[in-house]
Amino acid sequence: MIGLIGYGRFGRLTVTHLAPDGEVVVHTRSTDKAADIARAGGRLVSLEEACAQRMVILCVPISAMQATLKSIAPLLAPDTIVADVCSVKVQPAQWMRTLLPPSVSILATHPMFGPDSAAASLAGHKIVLCPERIAPQRYQRITRRLKRKGLVLIETTPTEHDRKIAVSLALTHFIGRSLAEFGATPLDIDTEGYKRLLHILEVVNNDTWQLFEDMYRYNPYADETRRAYMAAMERIGDRLPAGSSFFIKESFHEDASDT
Repeated sequence: MIGLIGYGRFGRLTVTHLAPDGEVVVHTRSTDKAADIARAGGRLVSLEEACAQRMVILCVPISAMQATLKSIAPLLAPDTIVADVCSVKVQPAQWMRTLLPPSVSILATHPMFGPDSAAASLAGHKIVLCPERIAPQRYQRITRRLKRKGLVLIETTPTEHDRKIAVSLALTHFIGRSLAEFGATPLDIDTEGYKRLLHILEVVNNDTWQLFEDMYRYNPYADETRRAYMAAMERIGDRLPAGSSFFIKESFHEDASDT
């Protein structure tokens, strides 16, 4: 059995895909989620019952990780496997090593998909695995199960993950949020490239602002990546000719002289 702590959009997706293989119990602070959890295939339980399972998956925001780890630490049985699904890895892995009992196994993960992209199937989607403190045999059982779901497994370290995700995810979200702030909307005169930009905007706007903010607060490489990107934009802008406004004014005067 698997215990899930936290039940947002990703928590619901997790229950949906894990429930066909065995019972999934869920603990959440929301008191009105029992019916939806049941529809997803799980069962609402107390924190104590969720922590009593052989594997416990933390589906909470990274900003809630420390408090969650402190609350579950005394409730976990020896040999429990604890996994997280945060989009950054250095900080959660460090907190789990520090706050959880030494007898507890730790598997830091980052599923590279979400409720929209993996609603129908996990096949072909990627998941990052950082085996922080787990016996090889138990880790191999988990990887075999994930492969049966059709997932592509990427094993790496938390540091290497955060370096790369600062570009592939945090920067993408920054661009998408910037497009939303700019006011980018569908146009009748558009291009395929512009449509792809709007797709980025749409995808990131489906995620919470808290997720976006947490990427930059807790990823040690996200801010420097963002600053490097903004500096690159400035350099590109400086290379452009500054004659467009002059051209518009001259064209206006020429048109006026013809009347």
